[in-house]
Amino acid sequence: MIYSLQAIANGTRLVFEPGLRRFVIGPVIVNFLLYGGAIVYLIDNFGGWLDYGMAQVPSWLEWLEWLIWPLLVVALILIVFFTFTLVSNLIAAPFYGFLAEKVETRLTGRPPSDERGWVKAGVDALGRELVKLGYLLPRMAVLFLLGFVPGLNLITPFLWALFSAWMMAVQYLDYPMDNNQVGFTEMRRRLRARWWPTLTYGAGMSLATWVPVLNLILLPGGVAGGVMLWERYYRSLTLPTRH
Repeated sequence: MIYSLQAIANGTRLVFEPGLRRFVIGPVIVNFLLYGGAIVYLIDNFGGWLDYGMAQVPSWLEWLEWLIWPLLVVALILIVFFTFTLVSNLIAAPFYGFLAEKVETRLTGRPPSDERGWVKAGVDALGRELVKLGYLLPRMAVLFLLGFVPGLNLITPFLWALFSAWMMAVQYLDYPMDNNQVGFTEMRRRLRARWWPTLTYGAGMSLATWVPVLNLILLPGGVAGGVMLWERYYRSLTLPTRH
């Protein structure tokens, strides 16, 4: 756990070293615009969503209103920021993929095992983001619907927290794996095989998205941290072949 969180901190310092900081400008601009929009959107609509959610609570659970209200607040905030995080990553994917490549070259002295040109790599990065959206959005929809099921909605904020850690690990550890031509299915197998560093890193990245202003630099730093974890936990990982 300590190394996973250290990797994010060390990666943040690394991306602002000479020779790398210019690759952070694009992601910082994207994050600034998208997270600013998320905050404005949340402020404008939050009250109405909360009133609607509380109206769905059945009468036999009204005595738990003191508990349901804060859980609903947390769930709504998580849903909004999940959505904007996915959009932000879709737009920033080519920048992050290129940044991960440069960080890997800086750390190891060799480029990733990827023979694609930068144009094709950028286009493929957008396609990979769509694959990730196809994987994540149905699971988000299930959690969202569970929030309206009496009784189950009491545990959905905790399920969202766990899902957030997994989602952020999938999102950010995928950049170095994609650069090294590890397929999306194989990438998820490797993450599950090293589930503890995967979830602790993902939890750290999830928390990083919530830090105003600082998240503008923590997220690119997390990309560099993901490269560090790739080198330490996942690159040499050998898993049984599926039949």
